[in-house]
Amino acid sequence: MRRKKFIIILSVVLLLAVAAGSAYFYGQSVKNIETITYLDFVEKAEDGKVEVIYLGDSPSLDGQMTDGTRFITENPRNEGFKESMLVLGVKVEEGQRSSALLSVLRVLLVFGIVIFAVWGISKLMNRGTAGHKSQADKLTTMQCETVKDAGVVFDDVAGNQEAKESVKDIIDFLKNPDKYARMGARMPRGVVFYGPPGTGKTMLAKAVAGEAGVPYFAFSGSDFVQMYVGVGAARIRDVFKKAREMGRCVVFIDEIDALGKKREALSSGGNDERSQTLNALLTEMSGFNANEGIIVIAATNRLDVLDQALLRPGRFDRQVEIGLPDINGRFEIIKIHSRNKPLSQDIDLKSLAHQTVFFSGAQLENLMNEAAIFAAKRGSKLIEKGDIDKSYYTVIAGAEKKDRSAISRSDREITAYHEAGHALVTKLVAPENRVTKVTIIPSTKGAGGFSVSLPPDRMYRSKKQMESSIKIALAGRIAEEIIFGRENVTTGASNDIEKATQIVMALVKQFGMGDSTGMLNYDILFHNSVANQEHIVEECRAFMDKYYKEISNLLVENKYLLDKIARTLLAEESIDEECLEGILSGERCEPTVPAGDHVPQKSGEKSAAMA
Repeated sequence: MRRKKFIIILSVVLLLAVAAGSAYFYGQSVKNIETITYLDFVEKAEDGKVEVIYLGDSPSLDGQMTDGTRFITENPRNEGFKESMLVLGVKVEEGQRSSALLSVLRVLLVFGIVIFAVWGISKLMNRGTAGHKSQADKLTTMQCETVKDAGVVFDDVAGNQEAKESVKDIIDFLKNPDKYARMGARMPRGVVFYGPPGTGKTMLAKAVAGEAGVPYFAFSGSDFVQMYVGVGAARIRDVFKKAREMGRCVVFIDEIDALGKKREALSSGGNDERSQTLNALLTEMSGFNANEGIIVIAATNRLDVLDQALLRPGRFDRQVEIGLPDINGRFEIIKIHSRNKPLSQDIDLKSLAHQTVFFSGAQLENLMNEAAIFAAKRGSKLIEKGDIDKSYYTVIAGAEKKDRSAISRSDREITAYHEAGHALVTKLVAPENRVTKVTIIPSTKGAGGFSVSLPPDRMYRSKKQMESSIKIALAGRIAEEIIFGRENVTTGASNDIEKATQIVMALVKQFGMGDSTGMLNYDILFHNSVANQEHIVEECRAFMDKYYKEISNLLVENKYLLDKIARTLLAEESIDEECLEGILSGERCEPTVPAGDHVPQKSGEKSAAMA
């Protein structure tokens, strides 16, 4: 600050000195200029007393006598004036001679520009330094809002009982840190919650703070990643400084992989902004005292991309998986999200929990919310079973298209046999799966139809179950080929082929279930490179060819069932599990409208088999 003031004072003094000197010089020069008449000028020129004149377009003419005296006279501005002066031996220079005042002004202008440039650069440098500080200050004042009461307890978090048990000792530590300090125990300084999106990682972190009754700080990993080097590290330090001032608290960092990715994967070297921010986080976590009472909880969907220095003991040394809820967890989550909703007596929440396999907590909340919206749109006072069913299929496949008048008969038939193939093969190769709905009604998500296949809750997936999923996915395309011919297959199976390819690649590359590839993980061997993996492609192709032949033979043998399911779909557009079971068992599931008299409709190109 003193140096800045000194530079400003010195600049002002120099500017004043130059101005004073220039004014004095101009005053002295003005005294030596003599004003004469044009007749006197002509006489002096004829007498040889004029040395030079400066000829311009201004009304005045200035010049210099042979004795050095400067003069000013009137400018005649005629065409022969210059020639007459040259004849008299007077030197003529084109252009107005710069006045002393103009010279002074030019000097002052140049000097002023220099002073302004020095001042501007100094101010920009100070603003840049202050900007870094203001960025961190902004995080502290705006982002770092302390929530003293998170308002969430364990009763608000359903499912994930194992995860709750894993953090109960942390809650006790936050309540009674001295008890653990006396025993010489060191509690985890950091906990990482990892798992699929929407499984309740943020909610569980709030519940930890709420159960312990301590303040709760919430951030996103992207809040600390900035383009200016040093800003992110400053933000980290400010956050932990404020946390120490609060004493016992929970610091929650969501999407920590935004700043905590493995550093060897960074291409810009070890001195970039993200690396500095990560180093600051590591340093702050290592600096905690054993009884300080600060717990850092992080959440990520990708535990495998985090830097190992974050996961070592003493930092985030406890990793807790927050997975998709099982049937009991789904039932409890649905009950929580139904608390403030008026449900009809015919709604069975336990049955809905069975139906929502692979749903996350966020999807279950969305399911109940959509059902409430449908009921409100109808003007009903209660949420009925039809609202739940409509919401369920809207969540998994999109809303039904209302206008289907332009859909052709042939497209409807293709979709009917495609979806009938999925449903029939599901019942033949995976009878433990429930097929709750088969429809040829197109949806707003681009599906021409879909069949919902619900597997039972499992902890693991066997090779046979993975093979069954591949066969179910291929069944729609094979049904099209059997009925309409190989040359008439459509693009409707694109999504099915994608799913089948993903499963067979995982079977061979990750789980070591290939016949010739052995018990190896090829992603680790080749680091996800496609080089030297021709034999893997051949193994996957052999599997797919094998399954394709098996399902082709199976559908040909049961073509009469395929026809019955397809004809029922053409008449009814949708069938449920009870109707499908009736068709397969030989009981009649009569169409209410003859298939040939149904309104022609179109299915679109995409068909989804929810296997």
